[in-house]
Amino acid sequence: MPFLSPNTMRRRPILPLGILTLTFYPAFAQTPADPEATLKQAIAFQQAGNSVKAIPLYREYLKTHPSSSNVLSNLGAALAHEGKYSEAIAEYTKSLAVEPANPQAMANLGIAYYKTGQIPQAREKLQAVLGLMPGNQQIIFLMADCDIRLGDYKGAIGILEPLETMRAEDDTFDYLFGTALLRDNQIDRGSKLIDHILRRGDSAEARLLMGTAKLDVRDYLGAREDFEKAVTLNPKLPEAHAYLGLALARVSDVEKATAEFHAELALDPNNFLATFELGVLAAKEQKNAEARKLFVRSLNLRPGDPGVRYQLASLDLAEGQVEKARVALEAIIKESPDFTAAHVNLATVYYRLQRKEDGDRERNLVRKLNAASQAAEPGVNPSDSTKRGASGK
Repeated sequence: MPFLSPNTMRRRPILPLGILTLTFYPAFAQTPADPEATLKQAIAFQQAGNSVKAIPLYREYLKTHPSSSNVLSNLGAALAHEGKYSEAIAEYTKSLAVEPANPQAMANLGIAYYKTGQIPQAREKLQAVLGLMPGNQQIIFLMADCDIRLGDYKGAIGILEPLETMRAEDDTFDYLFGTALLRDNQIDRGSKLIDHILRRGDSAEARLLMGTAKLDVRDYLGAREDFEKAVTLNPKLPEAHAYLGLALARVSDVEKATAEFHAELALDPNNFLATFELGVLAAKEQKNAEARKLFVRSLNLRPGDPGVRYQLASLDLAEGQVEKARVALEAIIKESPDFTAAHVNLATVYYRLQRKEDGDRERNLVRKLNAASQAAEPGVNPSDSTKRGASGK
């Protein structure tokens, strides 16, 4: 990719970002004669793909020019190329401190956060980039993928929906939009996206979406078959192993489910679903310390997730920390009043605290919620932990 001068960078729109692919926007600034040769050599190395040799030269140049925004961004790109994302984040942050409205550095910072599993931070930076570059579809795709990873399926739908007519028959759009729709229980609309993908032939992506739809209607055996096909077609497809593990867990094949969750984490250590479900399995086996560690990790991946907080409150209750559990469960129910399992545990908490009237009230609420659920018989989205709260008591 060509290197851009600072003036060119300000005039030129951001280049398309390949989804899930780190894209660099290196540039060089005019510098005094003495360090210029060092900078040019660093740029030449980086342009040739030799970031290892470019990194120390950039650092040498920055000793005398510490406020060169473009060179700091170049250094961040070189570090990211070598997989040193934490160091890259530091350099991109310095670059933005000098030039806050630099969309190239901001986009790369967002992607570096994404690569390190810091999805909320990635989402925030990509949102800022979109403010500077309205309508950039690749940034929109990355933002939607962040929302999906954070469990904000309605947010992803809201971002992608305006592109529905413009991106017809686009593989990336169909997959992201279909994923968001299916996980938001919009089965009919999601199924149309599956049809679009299947017209182009069988694929791991289509199988993953089909399996997700079957999970929603509790067809666990059918879902397992589709997920197994997805893993066969593409063993590295993000979340395929995690969803296969989920289907296996639903048919009580715990050993294989555990293996699939670990296979997902080997590919992506920051996968929420695999981390959370391993915590659920550990809690069921009363391995509370292991479960708590996994749930804390899950909460870091999805800050504020009610389902994870419910699981932690359930562990507190199991370990006799009744007052701590009460505070957590009351907060969850305030945010998610239809969270049946949370009402069940809160009733138990109140009875243990000798608050019979409150316990009876919660028990009556559980009866009403169960009756409404049986009458409607809605699909349960297994990827939404707020509807899976009864696990791990």
